[in-house]
Amino acid sequence: MFFVAGAKNAAASGRGNERSRSIYQKFREVDSFLDKKKTVTALKPGEDRAILLGLAMILSSAMMYFVLGITIIRSYADSVWTEEGVCVVLNSTVTADVNCSYSCGSDCWRVSKYPCLQVYVSVNDTDRVSRLSHNEETEDASSECVYVPRCQKDSAAMYAIIANISEHLKVNQQVPCYYDPSEQQETVLLTRLYDHSVVFHSLLWPSCTLTVGALIIVMVKLTQYLSRLCEEIGKIKR
Repeated sequence: MFFVAGAKNAAASGRGNERSRSIYQKFREVDSFLDKKKTVTALKPGEDRAILLGLAMILSSAMMYFVLGITIIRSYADSVWTEEGVCVVLNSTVTADVNCSYSCGSDCWRVSKYPCLQVYVSVNDTDRVSRLSHNEETEDASSECVYVPRCQKDSAAMYAIIANISEHLKVNQQVPCYYDPSEQQETVLLTRLYDHSVVFHSLLWPSCTLTVGALIIVMVKLTQYLSRLCEEIGKIKR
């Protein structure tokens, strides 16, 4: 009788321990679920902000590409002076004074003068004689002068600028220049407004912004995928 009662008590005690372990396990599962939920709730706003940051960087880089495309890249592509060569100065002469106007205030304009320096060169030691111009803007502003200074009240300062250019060309008879290989343009340029290096550096920053923005989005999506994968693996182990 004693043994039967002891066996019953042991069985009841075992069932009580199992019930206690079961309840404890359920509490642990609930705590684990709540911890995961807190972690997901904490991570979600940060992930959303990171994705918005990446999208903003991609959008800003696209706008920068658009602005550069209609300014620098378009001017670079439309320029016909694509070949670089060596120009030998044949003649450098100040022909006449050119009138220009400068602003003296609101709705106020006054007239000043600067000397027009004409320079003729030979391209790559050939018989081709061309007129030298500073860049594309100078070519558009004047069809005769090698350089058009910014108009100002002090005409002596503009004369000094032209005199320095003339002296430089007399000392350096051979200068690098850009010419039109199709020979449709008779003039050659001393410098280009937008050359290869300018285009490269102008496209560098928007390209870096686009790359960083795309990497941020990819890293967030990869983190979300790994988190879901770890959760599924945890469920399988249970």
